[in-house]
Amino acid sequence: MSVKLNDKFLKAFVSDEEISSYASALADAHEKIVNKTGEGSDFLGWQTLPFDYDKDEFERIKKAAARIRKSCDVFIVIGIGGSYLGARAAIEYIKSPNYNLLKKDTPNIYFAGNSISASALSEIVELCDGKDICVNVISKSGTTTEPAVAFRIFREMLEEKYGKDGARERIFVTTDKSRGTLKEFSDASGYETFVVPDNVGGRYSVLTACGLLPIAVAGINIDEIMNGAARAAKELSVCDVDKNDAYRYAVIRNILYKRGKSTEIMACYEPSFQYMNEWWKQLFGESEGKDNKGIFPASVIYSTDLHSLGQIIQEGVRNIFETVVDIKDTGRSLIIPNDPNNVDKLNFISGIDLNEANKKAFIATAFAHSDGDVPNIVLEVESRREDCYGYMVYFFELACAASGYMLGVNPFNQPGVEAYKKNMFALLGKPGEENEQRRKELEARL
Repeated sequence: MSVKLNDKFLKAFVSDEEISSYASALADAHEKIVNKTGEGSDFLGWQTLPFDYDKDEFERIKKAAARIRKSCDVFIVIGIGGSYLGARAAIEYIKSPNYNLLKKDTPNIYFAGNSISASALSEIVELCDGKDICVNVISKSGTTTEPAVAFRIFREMLEEKYGKDGARERIFVTTDKSRGTLKEFSDASGYETFVVPDNVGGRYSVLTACGLLPIAVAGINIDEIMNGAARAAKELSVCDVDKNDAYRYAVIRNILYKRGKSTEIMACYEPSFQYMNEWWKQLFGESEGKDNKGIFPASVIYSTDLHSLGQIIQEGVRNIFETVVDIKDTGRSLIIPNDPNNVDKLNFISGIDLNEANKKAFIATAFAHSDGDVPNIVLEVESRREDCYGYMVYFFELACAASGYMLGVNPFNQPGVEAYKKNMFALLGKPGEENEQRRKELEARL
């Protein structure tokens, strides 16, 4: 098992009897997932994806990635939310947060179209100067503002640099299989396209072309990622909290939530986990936060954030619990040298592997926080290998679905995200009588 739940720091907060009492609620959630009987069941394609993914498209992804690696210095991934977080998380987790600075035989990868910031997008444009470029735009519809604007800018750049025919060979589109503005435009323009499956929502889509193409361009073995996810799907198929740690995690979260622990902090002691945190926050926040319910997902990287947020976590409002990811094998080692002058008074740790010091910091913090009434769920992850990443993705997706159903919400919709869009389009002057009326109302409130 690549992900194992350790409840050592939970004993004072959650008993085995309490966990067992959720058997009926968990069985109901499990039935809704497996038999597709719950709300949002049209978006359960991720559940069998590790086995029934499109093998032909998978091979096309690998071939396209190989062509991209050979033909460009810079690969621009345009997408927002689930259209980029999982891929960026994989690259930073498996390779490095400093991926673009490493010596490598793969292109630098920049993520665009995830904000409306002129400065952020301008800087990426400047980083492309004098470089050969390929672009992957990821959007189900093609009309989401942030990626659509970025695609306009980079499409124009490629056409000016290579001509329309040359640009055609450098633009790759991941979108709906058969309909939508972007699909129609891509077919008319002759771009190679990949599919966002109809039955997989954006935040669950990293194991589709949405995530797999950028991940493969980074030189990561996507076969191993899918193997890890398939192993997770098999091992986590049983509805038993003593044998299924994804379900055990979901149950514990709900128990703590009912006790007033309404904020979950995802913590890890490796900076390479930062974008896994971001991916996890979207997954759980967008899935559970509705109907005036939901655990607020926050995140930290320790020991860094112990020096900024440690105080409030230790002694602030007691509505917090932590889920700590403990990566057992980080893949690197560094010995702390001896200082003959002992200027920093730290010679007592001379000769110790920095990994060991990091583990001691984790244990010390877990004791301190749990003693301070902050329950700690520990998820032990085997390593930063591809298969462990795939396993972890499936683990969290399954836990999220089960947790949402036990919470009493539809884990697969996101009705609340439309409110700001309607206001923004009205303020930007989108045509239509309804938009004009809304614009007047909003401006009057200003």
